[in-house]
Order: sequence, then C-alpha cells, then structure tokens
Amino acid sequence: MVSSTAALRLGYVLPDSLVLRRNHADSPSFPVSSNLPSHGTLKHIGQKLVFTQKPNNQKVICYRKQDAPVLVERSIEKVYDSLAERLLSSVAKVQDPNSKYIVGLAGPPGAGKTTLASEVVFRVNKLWSKKVEVDSISCLEVAKVLPMDGFHLYRSQLDAMENPDEAYARRGAPWTFNSELLLKCLHALRNEGSTYAPSFDHGVGDPVEDDVFVSCEHKIVIVEGNYLFLEEETWQDICSIFDEKWFLDIDIDTAMQRVLKRHISTGKEPDVAKWRIEYNDRPNAELIMATKKNADLVIKSVDF
Repeated sequence: MVSSTAALRLGYVLPDSLVLRRNHADSPSFPVSSNLPSHGTLKHIGQKLVFTQKPNNQKVICYRKQDAPVLVERSIEKVYDSLAERLLSSVAKVQDPNSKYIVGLAGPPGAGKTTLASEVVFRVNKLWSKKVEVDSISCLEVAKVLPMDGFHLYRSQLDAMENPDEAYARRGAPWTFNSELLLKCLHALRNEGSTYAPSFDHGVGDPVEDDVFVSCEHKIVIVEGNYLFLEEETWQDICSIFDEKWFLDIDIDTAMQRVLKRHISTGKEPDVAKWRIEYNDRPNAELIMATKKNADLVIKSVDF
C-alpha cells in the first residue's frame, strides 16, 4: 500500500476530476492539487494504481504512466545541443561524485542512434571542458558512448547453431546478440565504475574484445542499441540499469530507406538488400518500435 503523500513523491497528482495522473515535469518537485485528500491509500492492481479515499472508501482508478515527453527541434544540430544540455543538467543534480549517469538510447536501425550518441557526447565533453580546469595537454572527458554493436555473437557461434543459414540471415535480431555479456558489462560499470567492452569490426564481421574502455572519469555513459528496452529475459534487466531511457523515433519506411542505402554502400546487390530488409530489418524495426512506450524521452528523428 502507498500513502497519498508517497504517491505525490512518485509524481502522481490528483486534479479536480479525482483521477490520478503521472506528472511529467523535469523537476523533481511536482505540482499538488488543492483537492488532494489528506488521507487515503494507493495499491497496485495490475498496471494500475487504485486510490481508496477514507472513510467512504471511494475508489479512483489511475494509470501508472502516461506517454513520455517528446523532443522536437527544427534541426538535428539543435537536437544534439538540447540533449547535451539536458545531460549536464541531470549530472549536476547527482550527489555522489563516484556514481555514473547511464542513458539507454534505443531506436530502429536507420534512425541515427550512433550519430546522435557520438554528437551528444562530443558536445557534453566540449561544454564540460569549459566548466572545469584542465591542463593544456589533455582535455578531460566526462562522457562516453558504449555501443551495443560489439555484443553481436561471433560468426563461429552462428555456425554452431542448429540452423546457421537462418542465423546469418537473421543476424541483427535479438537472439543474435550476447545480452548476458552486455548485462555483465553494465553491472561492472554501475558497481565498479569502469569496464571494458567489445566493439564490432564490420570489415571482419566479428566483435573485437575489450576495444572500448569506460573509465571512472566518465560520469555520463550513453549505451546505444536496438533492443535495450525489450520486455523479455535478460533485456529487462538491462533496461532496469538505465538512469534515463531515450528512444529515437522515426517513420519505419524512412528508416528502411536509409538501411537500404547502407546495404548497397557495403556492396550488396539492390535485390539482395531489399530482400534482407523485408526478411530481417523491417521485422526487427517493428519489434523495436513497440518498445517506445518504455522510454522516458522520445526524440523525433530529423534528416541529417
């Protein structure tokens, strides 16, 4: 059971209609309705919270979460700037100097996750260097990108599967990633402050072990990848680690056009590229789009 006071701390407010709704203010303080009953309790029933007002036991249904706020800017550069400022503001509120602020960035293939993560980190580091004293030789980095790409299964692991042809054709689907290793890296990052992670060599087609190092000095880490918000198996545990969850939203057809160009640029014949999109990339994208509801912030993709 949750008291009405505790409900306010969780961000629920009771407007005149007596329906509790989640408040999406960025500030940790939430507006309080003057009509909030001074006594009552909340309890979970499925995905809802039920408020029971004493003494007449009136029940009011409230949903636990509304849609996440949406970031819309005129240009992709403004998106990068807004997110960088948002991160610096969030980190400034963190009391523990040894803690990490870990952001999960998800979205379908072709949305621009890799570019967005690297550009935001570049801006955060640039802004941070102006706020702290650094020597003339080195520039202090406070932010780092940790790509999910490096957690692809090795080709040797695909070869050992029951249907290797299917495994290669569906490479990029959730079950072709080493989610357990990703979870282990994130736990190390959270508990120990640093970790080594693999990168991915697209020329070779395999991960490169321990190629990405996140140090204790990196206070902000953006983990970017497709399936970070999935509600199944290990992915749920991965999702629970993030301090903030961003979803890069894009029209699937637009995303698939970008992926098609990417496939062709790597040497695939147009017919082969189109087949791969319909057989693998689009189904994956549709699965990923269904996880948008788990985000704390939705970012509208802008052409770049």
